[in-house]
Amino acid sequence: MQQPIRTLSLVLILLLPVLILPLGAVAGERVKDMASVAGVRSNQLVGYGLVVGLDGTGDQTTQAPFTVQSLKNMLGQLGVTIPPNVNPQLRNVAAVMIHADLPPFAKQGQTIDVTVSSIGNAGSLRGGTLLMSPLKGADGQIYAVAQGSLVVGGLGVAGADGSRVSVNVPSVGRIPNGATVEREVPSSFAQGDYVTLNLHRHDFTTANRLSDAINDVMGPGTARPLDGSSVRVSAPRDPGQRVSFISMLENLRVQPGEPPAKVIVNSRTGTVVIGSNVRVMPAAVSHGSMTVTITERAQVSQPAPFGQGETVVTPQTDIEVTEEGSRMFLFNPGVTLDEIVRAVNQVGAAPGDLVSILEALREAGALRAELIVI
Repeated sequence: MQQPIRTLSLVLILLLPVLILPLGAVAGERVKDMASVAGVRSNQLVGYGLVVGLDGTGDQTTQAPFTVQSLKNMLGQLGVTIPPNVNPQLRNVAAVMIHADLPPFAKQGQTIDVTVSSIGNAGSLRGGTLLMSPLKGADGQIYAVAQGSLVVGGLGVAGADGSRVSVNVPSVGRIPNGATVEREVPSSFAQGDYVTLNLHRHDFTTANRLSDAINDVMGPGTARPLDGSSVRVSAPRDPGQRVSFISMLENLRVQPGEPPAKVIVNSRTGTVVIGSNVRVMPAAVSHGSMTVTITERAQVSQPAPFGQGETVVTPQTDIEVTEEGSRMFLFNPGVTLDEIVRAVNQVGAAPGDLVSILEALREAGALRAELIVI
């Protein structure tokens, strides 16, 4: 019976030096897609609060005492006094952590989305309402206040016998526009005579080309590269003019530099990503596999009738070693990505075999690329 040929599935990222664009389009990438303005960034906020109104799926107060403590403190601030020796056994309250991202230039009174996550043993937050909770930044200052009804995409159902069925994650929910900004974050955007553009991926060629493109449009000396990821640009001091200036910069198109030659291997999923700049020097590769089959069976030794012997069971082991025909393929000087994939597919190599071949080529000095295993 002929053995089926295995096909190697590769995820290929072809980082071509020239982009094929529709007719009339301008080659290159927009600056806003490849760089960001220094100082224009979001800030993380975090807070603690209580979700009430749950249908018996809240925290078990015997295992989450901080929920009872938080409830007592909140009721005390509202004028309700609970005796110290009384611990309410509530199943409709859950202690949660709230986090959100405060976007740049967010003004007082604007709203942002928040994510609410249970920190106790609540089974589900579906149907709950978050009570007013302050959100603080890394400096400890309150920048927003969150409150509202949760939207939970998960579902959890539990039975009396301990069985449980869960869909997605019911202990996490979101509140769209659930927090109101109370404090603005100071920004250095309108300060100084310069703005700095930071590339998302550092590359000296791209930084130099970005500087040249700005100087061609805005005039010589307007931009100067600082390093492989930053370009400093002279900008007007007036905030309105600076916004218009940044808008012009964002829509400039720059041809980025070619990425370095890399081979990325995901050891957990077997995914192999090979860049288009990967090259292989002259090398011959032999690929084959060996299969060892061990079979054990019991053999019964029965003595003759009326004999003095005993029935004995003796194990018998058979070991069979089979080796597939090893095939060799040759890499010519400077082969391309397409030729590498075709050669590996012809010998029926699996992703794991490809990783072994690439590692051997690197050790032999024939792989002109950086091999990265994640």
